[in-house]
Amino acid sequence: MYQDLLLATDGSDGARQATQHAIELATRLESRLHVVSVAEEGPHSSSKRDEMRADEEGDAEAAVAETERLAEDHGIATTTTVLEGVPQEEIVAFAQRGSIDMIVVGTVGRTGVDHLLLGSVAEEVVRNAPVPVVTVRADE
Repeated sequence: MYQDLLLATDGSDGARQATQHAIELATRLESRLHVVSVAEEGPHSSSKRDEMRADEEGDAEAAVAETERLAEDHGIATTTTVLEGVPQEEIVAFAQRGSIDMIVVGTVGRTGVDHLLLGSVAEEVVRNAPVPVVTVRADE
């Protein structure tokens, strides 16, 4: 039933926890793991890029490469893709284009003003995904 899992990662601690869940699921279900990272574009991307990341695409490539190595260490068939755009939109579009059966994504559990201003990638994926979504909350 779940032969193709999509893991969305940005290399953050929350995404690493989601990676561990996705690897465990893929192992138990004998599934392929499609790893996607999105070099962010959008209203908040330039300020994030200035403050936190100098090279969005390089960070995305590093995130998928790290995840691919971990998955392959567990014997999981893996594909990787780096996309550009608004993360939640690109993740959902990837799932719609492919034969994805489930999405795994990390969440940082933002609340209050941060949530209202920035929204939540995981929340938007859950709302718009064409398949079931497993969210993994980051330990804070």
